[in-house]
Amino acid sequence: MYIGKSYNLAEFLVWTRRTIFRLLLIATIPTVLYQVFDIKWLSVPWTVVGLLGTATAFVVGFKNQQTYNRTWEARQIWGAAMSTSRGFAMMCRDFISDPARTREIIYRHFAWLTAVRYQLRADREWEAVGKAYNKEYRKYYTVPEEEIPIETELAKYMTPDEIKEILSRKNPATQLLSIQSQSLAEMTKDGLLEHFRFLEIHSVLRELTSLQGKSERIKNFPYPRQYATINTFFVNLFCILLPFAMLKEFNELNDVVTGFLKGYMVWLVIPFSTLISWVYTSLDQVGESTENPFEGNANDVPISQMSRNVEIDIREMLGETDLPSVIPVKNNIVM
Repeated sequence: MYIGKSYNLAEFLVWTRRTIFRLLLIATIPTVLYQVFDIKWLSVPWTVVGLLGTATAFVVGFKNQQTYNRTWEARQIWGAAMSTSRGFAMMCRDFISDPARTREIIYRHFAWLTAVRYQLRADREWEAVGKAYNKEYRKYYTVPEEEIPIETELAKYMTPDEIKEILSRKNPATQLLSIQSQSLAEMTKDGLLEHFRFLEIHSVLRELTSLQGKSERIKNFPYPRQYATINTFFVNLFCILLPFAMLKEFNELNDVVTGFLKGYMVWLVIPFSTLISWVYTSLDQVGESTENPFEGNANDVPISQMSRNVEIDIREMLGETDLPSVIPVKNNIVM
């Protein structure tokens, strides 16, 4: 997540420069053919392209709204998960009469947070983080889940045998919640946890299971490909036709201008067509970068930092002083 005041224009231009070069080429070809080779029939009526631009603006706006909603929902889910985690830890500390068993349950919860975030950072075919303009931006920040193996992280909370067993399952995070439920049931049977308190803590486990499922829904169900595809088609078609529609309009300006620009106004099609097209393509690119809030993009929900912060809070609740460090912010980006 970017936490600076705003991205600056230079960063944005670098991020979109490949698209800008492509748009310059798209605008230059028809302009050269029209002006140098005198192929005047290339001009397309402005009304046609204007209607297409209006339709494209609606489609791009719809996509951006929906992709923002996905990111905001993900943020709400993880905000709820952090609050629920704190409540779960307080219940375990105050309801379970054996401090060692309390620590075991809470540390297994840290393992659950770890497993969930590693599962959410896994690659998906439809995600955009692997595209060239996103890959080169990765030099400005690091993703903890890609830097540190999951085994190393889980070793802080579980034994090697437990780690091996958990990682052999298809969904380690779900299995950890299942083990939590079994452990709580055993403690109730052993008299370490009163039955009504077991029911209370178990309801929190169900809430954590629900929050994990909501996160997995966003991770595993992409923004519908039919909408993403038609959005790209419309934007590309508009960018290709735009310079053809501007040729006649700028050529007619030669009749009203004087000075050194007279006779050369049509060449202004190149910068102005590129500028207008860049607005559309940039909106599309921004929407794409917001589409998958767990993919490891600079605009992701900062699940690594949130998990670390809640771990620090909970370990302080247990009276521990040897706390993990806060994940550092790099170039105003925190993961």
